[in-house]
Amino acid sequence: MDAPDAPHQTDISNIGEFGLIAVMRDTLGEPSDEDLVTGIGDDAAVYRVGDGEVHLLTTDTLTEGIHFDRAFMPMEHLGFKAMSVNVSDIVAMNAEPRYATVTVGLSQNVTVEMAETIYEGIREACDAYDVTVVGGDTVSAHSLSLSVSVVGEAAEDDVVYRGGAQVGDKLCVTGDIGASYAGLKALVRNRQQLQEQGEDFQPNLDPFSYVIRRHLAPPAQLKTVRDWAAAGVQPHALIDISDGLASEVHHVCEASDVGAQLYEPALPIDPETRNTATEFGEDVGVYALFGGEDYELVFTMPEAALDAVDPQSYTVIGDIERPEDEEHPVLLQRADGENVPLQPGGFDHFDDE
Repeated sequence: MDAPDAPHQTDISNIGEFGLIAVMRDTLGEPSDEDLVTGIGDDAAVYRVGDGEVHLLTTDTLTEGIHFDRAFMPMEHLGFKAMSVNVSDIVAMNAEPRYATVTVGLSQNVTVEMAETIYEGIREACDAYDVTVVGGDTVSAHSLSLSVSVVGEAAEDDVVYRGGAQVGDKLCVTGDIGASYAGLKALVRNRQQLQEQGEDFQPNLDPFSYVIRRHLAPPAQLKTVRDWAAAGVQPHALIDISDGLASEVHHVCEASDVGAQLYEPALPIDPETRNTATEFGEDVGVYALFGGEDYELVFTMPEAALDAVDPQSYTVIGDIERPEDEEHPVLLQRADGENVPLQPGGFDHFDDE
């Protein structure tokens, strides 16, 4: 008697990270907890704790070989970065981070001293963001990994979601973008040259010091949301740049049911990022739009409200509009005036390419 055929199995790379999230959401079903404000689908979950207050919860993992390479990632920076990327999710909801738990997966080639250095980086980040680590776990693992969960707090009316953008808003970004990817390019080339030349290799990373720092230890933009609170303003929509500017703008437009017009010449790019792209013979616009891991904030705000915001803290990169083409809601005007559809792109954890 023939054995029954095994059920069809789909490789996760066929649907990607966000397709997998959709499968998870469908499998789990819609939550029925009346205290839950928002669950899967934004930078953090939000739930009510009473008296108009909410807590926010987020978690993220950095895994060796996927998110970092130990050949050029100092352990202290790894600890700092793992905390920053989670704090950034709380900040991207216009909230204050408060508490964290940390789980470290330790492979056999991780020493006590290395683990201690990781926690020194975590402590540095906690001091920078006023966060307290309240627990966690340590486990044996095949490769080094660091998983952090952060709890934040805010008044319910102060929380900002990615789905609040309104037609007529200005589309803005804090800081500069593309630097993290530029830093990664410099570090990868340095590693390759070391492998090829061995002891004869003399690295010179001075021309890339800024972009390397932006990749290894990106800061969460907590000061920005505190400045907004002090000025009495808040965005209509808000998201942080983890997977790339193009991807994040698409998330905002999809959640808000709007379109966006971006202007490539307006993108804030540091001179060192431009120099790095030139060094590699590449288009710096690709770095800025698709590089990811900048952890700057993308937000939309009425033009009048921007008058209360420090003009040095942001750049207007576009406008929120009604989409003329539902299949291409985000357009990019190039320097030569050509207006082209901007594809999401960005980093996908499960991409085989």
